[in-house]
Amino acid sequence: MSPPVVVLTAVLGGAAFGLGVWLCLLCAAVPLRRARERAHFATEDRRRRVARLAGALGAGLVGWVLTGWPVAALLAAAGAWWLPVLLGPDRGHAQRLARVEAVASWTEQIRDLMAGASGLQHAITATAPIAPAPIRSEVARLSDQLRAGRSPETALAEFAKAVATPTADLVAAALSSAASRHAADLGSLLSSLAEATREQASMLVRIAASRARVRTAMRIIVAVTVGLAAGLLVFNPAYLAPYDRVLGQVVLAMIGVLWAIALTWLARLSRTDLGPRILDPRPSAQAGVGA
Repeated sequence: MSPPVVVLTAVLGGAAFGLGVWLCLLCAAVPLRRARERAHFATEDRRRRVARLAGALGAGLVGWVLTGWPVAALLAAAGAWWLPVLLGPDRGHAQRLARVEAVASWTEQIRDLMAGASGLQHAITATAPIAPAPIRSEVARLSDQLRAGRSPETALAEFAKAVATPTADLVAAALSSAASRHAADLGSLLSSLAEATREQASMLVRIAASRARVRTAMRIIVAVTVGLAAGLLVFNPAYLAPYDRVLGQVVLAMIGVLWAIALTWLARLSRTDLGPRILDPRPSAQAGVGA
């Protein structure tokens, strides 16, 4: 064998070895990165809860110092814990809307890849790194389960449970049917599901816009009531003197309970529900409130 051939063989062998090592490191880094992302989200959630707890304890202490009423301290602490969630922006609705739109985009990705003569498992695996961000981790987990030899029906059912939207159940059922037996015209079915999902997202946007007035009314009512109570406490404390007695504290506690019931009811009116799940036998948490 001539020296140039030996050198070329050595170079190609080294390049192939380096590429193999790089691929091994990349495969090992993906699960570690996902674990770090999950740990980061868990840490952020704990920090938010600790901050809310500190705010609630601080509000309770301020209420006790200003009034000397134990019930006022409890109500202030409960208000500092719950009011930001009840009166703030509906982040849960935004997350549900983002997931619904992400399911539509992912369904179209699967449809396009399968139209290019890709199998179901290959199409799902190919969409793992490019899936929409709200469901990317769920798609990556689905891809890992399929590569590990998990049955497509079980893996897709767990995917639908993790995404937790009725449209994801429909898509998972369609893909599961295609994996277990031949599904006629799967591309048209996925196109119809994607279109229906986008229509549901548009409906959720319209519903949220119409119900934003309820949240605005809640904010106005709470602001006026708290401002009136603070004004009486500062400028006319004698008007609140009856609450210094035990009976006054009982009445104040009853008022606080009625307020909590009213705000919870108004919050339920201002929220939307995606409807019953297809693959989940449990009833919807807010059946009849949404669509």
